[in-house]
Amino acid sequence: MADAATSALVKLIFEKLSDEAFKRYARAQGIHSELENLGRELSLIQALLHDASEKEVTEKSVGLWLNSLQHLAYDIEDVLDDVATEAMRRELTQESGASTSKVKKLIVPTCCTKFSLSHRLSPKIDSITTKLQQLYEEKHKLGLTVKDGKQKDPIRGNETSLPEPNVFGRAAEKDELLKKLLGGDGSSNASFSIVPIVGMGGVGKTTLARLLYNDAKVEAHFELRAWVCVSDDFDLFKISKIIFQAVSGDYNKEFGDLNQIQIALKEKLKDKRFLIVVDDVWTESKEKWENFVLPFHSGALGSRIIMTTRKKELLDQLDFGDVDLLESLSFEDALSLFAFHALGVNSVDSSHPTLREKCEGIVKKCGTLPLALKAIGSLLWKKSEEIWDDVLESKIWDLKYAGDHSADWKAIFPVFMLSYHDLPSNLKRLFAYCSLFPKDFLFNKEELVLLWMAEGFINESNANKSLEYFGQKYFDPLVSRSFFQQAPNDTSLYVMHDLMNDLATFVAEDFVLRFENHTEPGKEALTKYRHMSFVAEKYETYQKFEPFKRARSLRTLLAVSMDQNKIRYFSSKILADLLPQLPLLRVLSLSGFKIREVPDFIGSLKHLRYLNLSRTNIKELPENIGNLFNLQTLIIFGCQSLTKLPKSFSKLKKLQHFDFRDTPSLKQFPLGIGELKSLQTLTKIVIGGDDGFAITELKGLNNLGGELSIEGLCKVQSAVDAHEAKLSLKKLTKLELNWGGGSQHGTPQKEVLEELKPDSEWLKELAVKSYGGIEFPKWVGHPSFHRLVHVSIRNCKNCTSLPPLGRLPSLKELYISSMPNVKFIGAELTGTNQLTVAAFPSLEFLSFESMHGWEGWSTNNEVSDAVFPCLRELEIEDCPKLIEVSLKTLLSVEVLRFKDMCGWKGWPTNSEVSLLPCLTELVIVNCPKMIEFSPEALPALEYLSFSDMLGWKTWSTNDADFSCLQELYIDNCPELIDVSADALPSLRVLEIVECGDGVAYL
Repeated sequence: MADAATSALVKLIFEKLSDEAFKRYARAQGIHSELENLGRELSLIQALLHDASEKEVTEKSVGLWLNSLQHLAYDIEDVLDDVATEAMRRELTQESGASTSKVKKLIVPTCCTKFSLSHRLSPKIDSITTKLQQLYEEKHKLGLTVKDGKQKDPIRGNETSLPEPNVFGRAAEKDELLKKLLGGDGSSNASFSIVPIVGMGGVGKTTLARLLYNDAKVEAHFELRAWVCVSDDFDLFKISKIIFQAVSGDYNKEFGDLNQIQIALKEKLKDKRFLIVVDDVWTESKEKWENFVLPFHSGALGSRIIMTTRKKELLDQLDFGDVDLLESLSFEDALSLFAFHALGVNSVDSSHPTLREKCEGIVKKCGTLPLALKAIGSLLWKKSEEIWDDVLESKIWDLKYAGDHSADWKAIFPVFMLSYHDLPSNLKRLFAYCSLFPKDFLFNKEELVLLWMAEGFINESNANKSLEYFGQKYFDPLVSRSFFQQAPNDTSLYVMHDLMNDLATFVAEDFVLRFENHTEPGKEALTKYRHMSFVAEKYETYQKFEPFKRARSLRTLLAVSMDQNKIRYFSSKILADLLPQLPLLRVLSLSGFKIREVPDFIGSLKHLRYLNLSRTNIKELPENIGNLFNLQTLIIFGCQSLTKLPKSFSKLKKLQHFDFRDTPSLKQFPLGIGELKSLQTLTKIVIGGDDGFAITELKGLNNLGGELSIEGLCKVQSAVDAHEAKLSLKKLTKLELNWGGGSQHGTPQKEVLEELKPDSEWLKELAVKSYGGIEFPKWVGHPSFHRLVHVSIRNCKNCTSLPPLGRLPSLKELYISSMPNVKFIGAELTGTNQLTVAAFPSLEFLSFESMHGWEGWSTNNEVSDAVFPCLRELEIEDCPKLIEVSLKTLLSVEVLRFKDMCGWKGWPTNSEVSLLPCLTELVIVNCPKMIEFSPEALPALEYLSFSDMLGWKTWSTNDADFSCLQELYIDNCPELIDVSADALPSLRVLEIVECGDGVAYL
C-alpha cells in the first residue's frame, strides 16, 4: 500500500522546493532550472494521487505504479536533502570563519564549487525527471484521472472524548472463569492449575484476562500476581525474569542463567497463593512449558495460571481435555460495543434510531469480532451519515488478497484496511513505519516521536509549537483508533496488537524490512528497502550484515531488543565495513551492544538525524562527529566508560535532544555547548573550572526542558553567574542540583541556590545534593510548586534545619539523608506554623537515612490534626541518636521499616503501635536497645520481620490481635527467650534462626 508515504512525501517535496532560501542556493549552484522541471512533472502526477489511492485497493497495477512513484519520491527527497545539507555546511563554515560579521548568509560559491555540485546532482535530477514523465504517460493505460479529494485534517476530528472503553457481553464468561480461579478444581496434589482462554485473534482473550486479573475478589484472593506477554518467542529466561520482577518488586537483580532465576523465583513463590497470567502463548512445546512451570510447584494450593492462546496444541499435549473456545460476541452485544465506540452510547435505538440499520450492517460485515468493531467504531466517531454510507459501500469489504498471513488476519483484513484507508496520508506513513517493531515490542511515545522527526515525517511549521508537540498530536489518534494500545503493566509504554502489527507489515512491505532471525531476503531484494530493523542477538556475526551493504538507499538501521538488560556483542569490523555503504542513513541505533569504539566514518553520514549509542562501552566519540550538521537526537545514556566529548561538539547546531544520563566518567564538557540554541533536552551538565563549562552558558538555551542535572555547583563563583543561567525561564520537569565535594570559592551557597529557582509551573521532581548552606532559600518548599511530587535532599552537611516541605500540595515521595547537623525535626519541616490545612496532604513515602545528629521528631500540628494523612511507607535507617518515634499522626501508614537505630528503645507504650489500623508490614533490624515487643493489636499486619536484635528478650502475643499475620521472620536475636504464637491463626511462613534456647519453635 504505497499511497500513504507517496502523498505525504510529495507534499513534503513541494514544501522544500518552495522554500526561498533553498531556491536561492539552488540558483547559485546552477541546478534551479532542473529542479523546476522536476517540480512541474511531479505536480502533474500529484493531481492523480487521489484517484490512484482509491483504485490501488482493487487494481494491483495501480499499486505497482504508486510503488514506483514512492521510490522516486524517496530519491527526490534524498537529492533535496543533499542540497540543503551542503548549504548548511557552507553557512556554518562561513560563520565560524567570520571575525566580526553577525549576519548569517549563504556563501556564494566559486565557479569551481558550483560546477562540482551541479556536475554531481544534475544527472540525478534529470534521470528522476525522465522517470516521472514515464510514470505520467502511463495514466491512460491505468485509467487515472484528476479528482478533487478533500484532504483529511491529520489532527482535527481524530481525537475522542470517550472514556476507557467498556467491556460488553463477557459477564457469563467472566463469572465462569472466576469460579475456576477462586474455587477448587478437583486436583488435590497439584499446587497450581491452568485456566485457559482460547480463541482467534481479536476475539478479546486479553481483554477478558485483564477483567479477571483486576477483579477485586481476585486481588484479595491471591497473595502474588504477575502478568507476562509471551508471543511466538517463548524465551524462558526473559519470561521467568519478568515474573520474578513482578512478584518480588526487585527490578535490579541480575541473573547469570535460567537456573539462577528459577531458583530465586521458586523461593519467592514458596507457600504463596499466586496468579500468573501468561498472555498470547504460541509455543506447542510441552518440554518448554514444563521447564517454564518448574518454580511454580513451590506455591500454595489454589494457585492459578491463566493462559491466553490461539492454539490448542499445547493444551492437548498437557492432557487438558476439552477446551471451550472464546466465541465472538452475540449480535446484540456486538451492536452495543460498536455503538459505544462509534456513538458513545450503549444502545442505538434510544439515541440514534436512524442509524440502527447502518450499525447492524457494519456489525454483520465485522463478524461480531470485538477488535474489528472497536477499530471501525473509532473510525466512524463523530462522522456524518454520508461517511457511514461510504464505509458500508466500500469495495474494501470485497478485498480478498491479504498476503501470506494467518487465517485470523485474513478474516478481518477488510476491517483493518478500512480503518487504515481512512487515516490521513501522514498518519498512514507513521503507522506503517512501526512495522520495524517486532510483535509485543513495547515502545515509548516520546522516543517514537523522535524517530518520526528524524525520518522527516513531521514537518509542520509553527513558531509557537515544536515538532515534538505535533508528533504527540499525531500519536494520540493512532491510540484512539486502536492502532496502538497501552501496555498491560506500564501505562507509560505502548504496544501494537499482533494483528495490527501484521497490518503495518503488510502496508509497508515494499519499503520497510524487519530483519528477524528467520528472515532470508534475496540479495537483490534488499536494495529496495528504505527502513530496516534487526532483532538483536547475543553475538552478531559479520555474515548476517553482509547483505546489508546492498541497501545503499537505506535511511534507517535500528537495533531492537525485547530484553534491554541482555548483554550483546557487535564486531567493530561490521560497523567499519557497513557504514560506508549506507551514505543516506538518517537513523542509526545500536543501543545495548558492547561496542568499544565508533568508526571515524560516522562523521561522513551527513544525513544522520538520530544516533543512539546508549548502554555501549564507548570511551569517546570521534572528533568528526561535529560534521553531522543535521543531527537532531544524540543518545549516549548509560555509556559508563565515556570520558569526554569531542571539541567539535559545538558545531551540532541542529541538535535538539542530548541524553547522557548515567555517564559517571564524563567529567568535562567542551566549550561552546551554550551556542546550541536548538537544544530542548540536555540531561546533565558538569560545571568545569576556568576552561570548562560555565553555568552562564545555560542562558541562551531558552528551549531547554525536561530533565536536567547540574553537577559541580561548588565551582560557581557568584550568585550573579547562577542568575545568568535563567532556570526560571526553562520548562524543567526534573532538576538535580549537586554541589559535589570541591572548593566553594567562598561563595555563599544560599544565594547561589536562591538564583537557581526553577519554574514552579513545570517542576515535578527536585533533588539537592551536597549543598553547603546552613539553611534553604524560601522557594524550596514553597506551595507554588504545586506539581512537585518527588523531593530528595542528601548530604547537605552544614544545614541545621529542613525546608517547609509539608506545604507542597502534591508531594508524594520524600527522601532525606546525610544531614548530621539537623538535630530536631518538627514544625519547620511540616510548615504547620504557616498552615491552616493538612501538612504533607499527598505524601505516600517518607525516608530518613544516615541522620547521625537527629535526636527528636515531632509530628504534632497545633492547627490541624491532619499530618501525613496519606502516608503509606515510612523508612528510618542509620539514625543512632533518635530515641523516640511517635506514631500518633501516622494512622494511614501500611509499611514501617526501622534499621540501625542504636538509640531507639521501641515504642513507649504497647498501645501506640496498636494505633496503626492499616499496618501490613513491619521490619525492625539492628535496634539493640529495644527489649520488648508486646502490642495489643495489629489486625491488618501480614508481614513481620526482626533481625540482629541483640537486646530483645520478650514478645508476648497473648490476648493480642494478629489475625492476618501470614509471614514471621526472626533472625539473630540471641536474648529472645519467649515467643508465643497463640494469636497467630493465619500464620503460613515461620523462620526463626539464631535465637535463645528457650524460644518455642512452631
